[in-house]
Amino acid sequence: MPKFNWEARSKTGSVQKGVMEAANQALVDAQLKKYGFTGITIKEEKKGIKIGGFGAKKVSTKDLVVFTRQFATMIDSGLPLVQCLDILSGQQENPTFKAVLAKVKEDVESGSTFADALGKHPKVFDNLYVNLVAAGEVGGILDTILSRLAAYIEKAMKLTKQVKGAMVYPITIMSIAVVVVGVILVFVIPTFAKMFKDFGGELPAPTKIVIALSAFIQRYILVMIGAAFLIKFLFSKYYATPKGRKTVDALALKAPIAGPLIRKVAVAKFTRTLGTMISSGVPIMDALEIVAKTSGNKIVEEAIYKVRQSISEGRTMAEPLAECGVFPPMVVQMISVGEATGAMDTMLNKIADFYDDEVDDAVGNMTAMMEPMLMVFLGTTVGGLVVAMYLPIFKLAGAVGG
Repeated sequence: MPKFNWEARSKTGSVQKGVMEAANQALVDAQLKKYGFTGITIKEEKKGIKIGGFGAKKVSTKDLVVFTRQFATMIDSGLPLVQCLDILSGQQENPTFKAVLAKVKEDVESGSTFADALGKHPKVFDNLYVNLVAAGEVGGILDTILSRLAAYIEKAMKLTKQVKGAMVYPITIMSIAVVVVGVILVFVIPTFAKMFKDFGGELPAPTKIVIALSAFIQRYILVMIGAAFLIKFLFSKYYATPKGRKTVDALALKAPIAGPLIRKVAVAKFTRTLGTMISSGVPIMDALEIVAKTSGNKIVEEAIYKVRQSISEGRTMAEPLAECGVFPPMVVQMISVGEATGAMDTMLNKIADFYDDEVDDAVGNMTAMMEPMLMVFLGTTVGGLVVAMYLPIFKLAGAVGG
């Protein structure tokens, strides 16, 4: 039997709430009136998956892109908002996203704006998404805004994939190296050490070092694993503090190989996000605050807040951007020209397109540079262990042959 959530005013005038099982809504209404309640509001409790919580499937960026693109097409075709949400909710395969869209539809039907309904689900629809939708509703260009949003999310997703793709190869090689070296030191070296002990005689210095390292790892491996987890925990705690995050993010921007790539990604993300928001009609002060919160780097975030402060004092964007040292002179000059000509959104999108290509090139160059370095590291490490173990055998063979 279905359950109904009810809210009503009692005879004393106090508002009361509750849940009642009944065959239908009319029976609940009749029962409450029988008890003397007035101003009755009744809603059926929705069955299905709980939104969020342990075990709930995450809403992916791809899910969001497909929904946004389809929603824009349907709105452009003249379908009512609630009908669009009903259709898209019904065809959604992700159960978590299906539940979210059903709740958004319910809120819109209850009188909420679309933006407010989306804002109740920050894990799915972030501040950027909600503010752009709000601007689209106010301006009567929701279909255009949704199309821009879909294009923005697609480009942001592509940028993220590029950076993650660049890290897959080195992490894979390093993981293989650690596993291979660990297996050799823990399982193979002890066998050789026992054999050399039975032979007797003086071992070469490299062999002694490797055997000592193997014995150390076997003895303290649990301590080393515990220390690694402790270091990770302490680092996460330090990074959670404002000072720690600022220090780590500053070092990341100055890192020898990854630093230039991180800088280009930051510039591309800043210009793409701000350009999309300004062109969609979001006020510049609101746009800058959202862009700062979603920048992902404390140094960039502080620079954007300085830009916001500068504009609130009647000055330009270019000066604080130049001072932070993150944005290249070309970017600062182009933004300055955009401010002067009143074509800021166009200029920002041009910069974003340029830096998307720059990120492509940087990822390719970084991968090409790291490939031989990783191969040399892997070959030297494994090869060095093998040679160290075979040196006594070569020495013994030479003595027998002599």
